[in-house]
Amino acid sequence: MSSTSVDRSAARRGNPWLALIAVSFGLLMVQLDGSVVAIANPAIGKDLDASTAELQWVTNSYLLALAASMILGGKLGDRFGRRLYYLVGVGGFVVTSVAIGLAGSIEGVILFRALQGLCGGILMPNTLGILRAVFPPRKFGLAVGIWGMVSAVSTSLGPIIGGLLVEHVDWTWVFYINAPIGVVALVFSATVLAESRNSAGEQRFDIAGVVLLAAGLLVLVFGIVKGETWGWTSAGTLGSIALGLVLLAVFCRYETRQRHPLLPMRLFRDRSLSTGVVMTALNFFVMLGGIFFIMLYLQNVRGYTPVEAGISTLPMSLASLVASPAGSQLTARFGPRVTIPLGLALSAAAMFSMLTWTVDSSYATMWPPYIALGLGVGIVLPATAAVIIGNAPVEDGGVASGLQSTMLQIGGALGTSVLVTVIAGKVGSSLFGELTGAGVPTPVAHGLEKAEDAVTMGIAPVSADMPAQLKAAVVEGSGQAFVNGLHSAVVVTGVLCLIGAVAAVAGIERRSRETAENAEAPVIVAAH
Repeated sequence: MSSTSVDRSAARRGNPWLALIAVSFGLLMVQLDGSVVAIANPAIGKDLDASTAELQWVTNSYLLALAASMILGGKLGDRFGRRLYYLVGVGGFVVTSVAIGLAGSIEGVILFRALQGLCGGILMPNTLGILRAVFPPRKFGLAVGIWGMVSAVSTSLGPIIGGLLVEHVDWTWVFYINAPIGVVALVFSATVLAESRNSAGEQRFDIAGVVLLAAGLLVLVFGIVKGETWGWTSAGTLGSIALGLVLLAVFCRYETRQRHPLLPMRLFRDRSLSTGVVMTALNFFVMLGGIFFIMLYLQNVRGYTPVEAGISTLPMSLASLVASPAGSQLTARFGPRVTIPLGLALSAAAMFSMLTWTVDSSYATMWPPYIALGLGVGIVLPATAAVIIGNAPVEDGGVASGLQSTMLQIGGALGTSVLVTVIAGKVGSSLFGELTGAGVPTPVAHGLEKAEDAVTMGIAPVSADMPAQLKAAVVEGSGQAFVNGLHSAVVVTGVLCLIGAVAAVAGIERRSRETAENAEAPVIVAAH
């Protein structure tokens, strides 16, 4: 090979913008897969004769594996090579996606979904770890903004793509679609990504830390996910969450005594980084929790098809498309102490404006909250990533990215579980009154109170043998009870956003130490 060809290859592998394109493919797969499956679940249940509990595990097995493996995935990349583990994660994600479509049984789908989550947990943190290693500090914020844009838009577009595939092809294509994306990602990434890892030489790998962290996160997230079904005050929920917190406390104590810890506790000495971790969880609490109850409202109360519901929320996707890179530029100019509260204030405004929604709201009342929510979440996402990863030493870039990604999953799990509980509580207290107010006879309304779970999902408990007038009254009363629950959920979420905005101002330092730390950052070993 000529020296010119070698120089071109080296320049291509060292190009940060090509690296950004490469990691965006993997990010697209993981985020898309997290939101399309909810659309496919009814078809999966019908085709594979699955129970509701089994369908929950199609989602939960993926979520648990993803949350439990992200910090490990970042550490493996930091230690042995971020490019290597990114490619391993992408390849595994493609194989498990195809296996899910071919499984032929609900047990197989659940198993391969867990393995798919494990692969996602390996590749996700290394996307930001790679960017941290190749971008100079002054441009890292912009890179994170584009990363956030890809993340937000792929999550928002999931229901549209999933709806189209389920309606016009088959539910298996919700997973098969990852194959062409993944193959392109593998070929392109292998061509343009340079290898990077820590320069600190050989270190003992923290196996006990891996086990403690994975166990703690698994048990904690399991308790959060099951809280809505079991009840938040049930022994199972409280026991699971308590055990998870104890295991994580033991993990933190153990890590402080290790020379080469899996998750260096010194990272949390940085007040800005610690605040950014909490804000990351809150942002995805708002995003995934909001999308969850918005989709219930559109599809089950308003009667939209999945595709129609996805298209109606396009303003949210478009706003995210603009907000993420804009948010990174605002963060670079004014700092995350300004942009994170700004984004949370926009999200709060979006939530409070949903208080005007009724069972028959016009679209004119819907699109302004969509835009405000897309802007708010889109601004906060790159700002929190920058404050976490930008305040971590370069050699811990993968671990910091894994920490950020883990908090995204925990926040999302909390958002859906907690807000469903809030909606259920309000539905339970108002259903009887709304049914009788709509004209349902008192004895019938008492009988329909047993259908509280269905109404919490926005589904009216009507049957084919009901007279038309009674059916209309049940639909009206149930829809109003759900909207009452939705209003309670948006108030809770909006108040949390305002509290978070104040906490961000108090917890984030006026000037990031990113520039100073990067000036003295250790050398990253790169292989072209």
